[in-house]
Amino acid sequence: MRNPDDVVNYPTEFLNSLELPGFPPHNLQLKVGTVIMILRNLNPPRLCNGTRLSVKILMPNLIEATIINGKYAGENVCIPRIPMIPTDLPFDFKRLQFPVRLAFAVTIA
Repeated sequence: MRNPDDVVNYPTEFLNSLELPGFPPHNLQLKVGTVIMILRNLNPPRLCNGTRLSVKILMPNLIEATIINGKYAGENVCIPRIPMIPTDLPFDFKRLQFPVRLAFAVTIA
């Protein structure tokens, strides 16, 4: 059982520094034209884990992007911020984030 009083034992800087698998970084810096990759299934089969997109418009709670691979290439989509809650930690916390990561390189096996 997790103790709700444990939250005071972890400083904000520590929580922000966590790099969890399948989670975007705490400080995500994007620009229009950058290539991003979806980390969660938002709207299968259109927006699935691994779909690559090009950023068109950045807003505080929404990213408008164009799909650049797969069957739906060329379609414009909107990506909202969603609550992300890790389950493999000894404490509970929630981040309200875009489920995307910069796509530097893609390997096809």
